[in-house]
Amino acid sequence: MGKIIAITQLSIDGVMQAPGGPEEDPSSDFKHGGWFMHYGDDMLHETISEIISGEFEMLLGRRTYDIFASYWPLHDDDPIGKAFNKAKKYIATRTLDHLDWNNAQILRDVVEAVGRLRASEGPEIHIWGSSNLLQTLISAGLIDEHRLWIAPVVLGGGKRLFENGVPAGALSLVDTKVTSTGMIINTYRPAGALPGEGA
Repeated sequence: MGKIIAITQLSIDGVMQAPGGPEEDPSSDFKHGGWFMHYGDDMLHETISEIISGEFEMLLGRRTYDIFASYWPLHDDDPIGKAFNKAKKYIATRTLDHLDWNNAQILRDVVEAVGRLRASEGPEIHIWGSSNLLQTLISAGLIDEHRLWIAPVVLGGGKRLFENGVPAGALSLVDTKVTSTGMIINTYRPAGALPGEGA
């Protein structure tokens, strides 16, 4: 099965918007872009190295694709860029008809297409960012694992990983680490209904 893994940089109050830079996603007048970049350390770099060292594919929403495709093809000398450029990429978009990034293909009916990918034999499929896409996939029960990198910062507003309206459910903590900068790296897997609400 092609396990679907969401890798998300979060604030303590659950915001995932624009972790990498001020121009990444200023929608809704978000003014804190780049908030995550102050919390890297050796443990985080080791975590990233482990993620990109194996075989994987990528699933991205339109906005994240635009950001990644404008940057990583120019940085093939970076280990992350090399891994991302090599990986097969699935891009959820209703508007694009052509993709410039190599080894990328368009997905139209996302729930149906991701369901097929998840049921097929293949490597892990990693989702980076892509907040709107994640809302759709979480609601459809198509996320197999959440890797949450939680920085010790409160942003007070912005796009959240678990927005109002996503289905209630339990998660099982399968791994946890704390970095030297106070970031918590947690891995969760869906664990069915809320305690006390299961059949």
